[in-house]
Amino acid sequence: MTTWYRPLRATRPDQPVVLRFVPRSGGKPCLAFPCNSAGEVELDRLSHRELNNYLFARTLLGRDYELPVIEPVAA
Repeated sequence: MTTWYRPLRATRPDQPVVLRFVPRSGGKPCLAFPCNSAGEVELDRLSHRELNNYLFARTLLGRDYELPVIEPVAA
């Protein structure tokens, strides 16, 4: 199975993390979604707008967005 995101940066086990989509150019916003350490986003917990943004970013991987990275939530 191919991983479609970059691996988790070193974090504490209890630290919350997000799946961050970085645009390939300056025209799009950076998008981040709460996830677990495996990069899994609970779609049912996202608002309607967040869900649309998540699906949008996933659709445009490689075109408008780089592979997402799992990062710790900024404190």
